[in-house]
Amino acid sequence: MAWEFRATRRVEFSETDMAGIVHFSNFFRYMETVEHAFWRSLGSSIMMAQFDPPLGLPRVHASCDYRRPARFEDLLEMRLLVAEKRARSLSYQIRFNRLEPGPIEEVARGRLTVVCVKRTVSGALEAVSLPEILANQIEVAPAEVLAEGKISAEGK
Repeated sequence: MAWEFRATRRVEFSETDMAGIVHFSNFFRYMETVEHAFWRSLGSSIMMAQFDPPLGLPRVHASCDYRRPARFEDLLEMRLLVAEKRARSLSYQIRFNRLEPGPIEEVARGRLTVVCVKRTVSGALEAVSLPEILANQIEVAPAEVLAEGKISAEGK
């Protein structure tokens, strides 16, 4: 069962601001990138057309705490951990570690919550349970892993 997924990416020049630091908004794109790769590793997608009716996983929460700047050419590891699993939703903790140049250090930590939905006849979105075939592949990361290097409410 999956509770963790890792992916890497090199910071592109276009992702940085005038100070040469990754613009904060790009961390949300990076979170989406690693989430999509996680679902592909399970043989699925966040757009689940294989079900009738088709299902999706829109975000209902997204946040990110920044610890250190990331810059052009840095190699970042995006580590997705399943932080919470409910019948209709999942929450992920996403850690961003700079691998290169060393030393390895955490630069940011994000959180996403998604809800499994279907579209009703009227076009509205309705929360539904995660399909069993997918839910059975996912488990919550161990508490001690989720607590590693925890960022306090004050960001310390």
